[in-house]
Amino acid sequence: MRILVTGGAGFIGSGYVRAVLADQYPGAAGAAVTVLDALTYSGNRANLPVTHPRLTFVQGDIGDAGLVRDLLPGHDVVVHFAAESHVDRSIAGAVPFVTTNVLGTQVLLDAARTAGVGRFVHVSTDEVYGSIEHGSWTEEWPLAPNSPYAASKAGSDLLALAAHRTHGVDVAVTRCSNNYGPHQFPEKVIPLFVTNLLDGRKVPLYGDGGNIRDWLHVEDHCRGIELVREKGRPGEVYHIGGGTELTNRELTERLLAACGAGWDMVQPVPDRKGHDRRYSLDITKIREELGYVPRIGIEAGLAGTVAWYRQNRDWWEPLKARDAG
Repeated sequence: MRILVTGGAGFIGSGYVRAVLADQYPGAAGAAVTVLDALTYSGNRANLPVTHPRLTFVQGDIGDAGLVRDLLPGHDVVVHFAAESHVDRSIAGAVPFVTTNVLGTQVLLDAARTAGVGRFVHVSTDEVYGSIEHGSWTEEWPLAPNSPYAASKAGSDLLALAAHRTHGVDVAVTRCSNNYGPHQFPEKVIPLFVTNLLDGRKVPLYGDGGNIRDWLHVEDHCRGIELVREKGRPGEVYHIGGGTELTNRELTERLLAACGAGWDMVQPVPDRKGHDRRYSLDITKIREELGYVPRIGIEAGLAGTVAWYRQNRDWWEPLKARDAG
C-alpha cells in the first residue's frame, strides 16, 4: 500500500507518518508513505525521520495542480492534513486560508479522482460548527463557522463530501477537537504557554479564561484517523474527541503547575475577535462503528507534553526566534 500524506511534516500529519512507519497500525503495516508538504512556517522536516526506506518526501504546494497530478498515480490512499490552521492568523489575513484549505483541497480531490485513488481521508476540525452552549455536536449538525479559518475548513469539508456524492470518490471526513502533544508549533496555546513558562516569560490568557475546549492527544487523534482510513464508510463524517473539557483558565492552572509557576506569570489580554465560547463533539458514531476510544488521559498527556518540550529546546527555540523576527 502507498499512502500520500499531505502536510505530513506538520504537527498532526507527522505524528501519523511516524506511527505508520513504526508499524503501529496493523492495517497499514509495511505501507510506503509519500509526504507532500510546502514547509511553510509550521511545517518542519525535522518532524520526520531523516531517512527511512519507506518514506519519500516531496516539498511542494497542494495547490500546484501539475505537481499533484504527477504525484498521485500509484498511490492507494490520500490522508489530507495540509491546511493553514491558526485562527489568529486567519483573522489578520484570510486569503492564504482560502487558497490552501479550499482551493488546495479541490486540486487534490480532482487529482485523486483522475488517478483512481482508493480512499481519500479529509482531516478537519470541530470549529466548523461554530460554538455550542450545551450538549455536543453530532456529525449531522449544521455548519456555522465563525472565524475565517473555520469557514475555509467548512468549505473544504463540503467539497470533499461533494466529490463523493457527485463523482463517487471514496471520501471520509474526520473532525477533531483541540489537539496537543509533542512537535506542535509553539503558536498554539499549550506549546506557547509551556515554552514561555520554561523561559520564565508570562503567558497571555484571553478574556475571562472561560472558553471551553475538549482536549485530544495527537496520538489518539492519529489512531482515530487510521481507523477511519481502514474501516470508515465512504461519504461519512466521523468525530474524533479526547473526552476532557477544560476552560482555558483550568488548562492554564494545569500548565502553571506542571511548569512550577504561579498566577503571577499570567498576563490577561483582550479576547479574540469572534471567540467561540465552547466546542464539544459527540463521538458515539466512531466509538460504535469503529471501536475508537481515547487512551491518553489529560494528566499523563500534559505531563508527557511538558516533558517533551523541556527536553527538546533545540527543536522549538529556533522556531520561536524565527516567528518573533
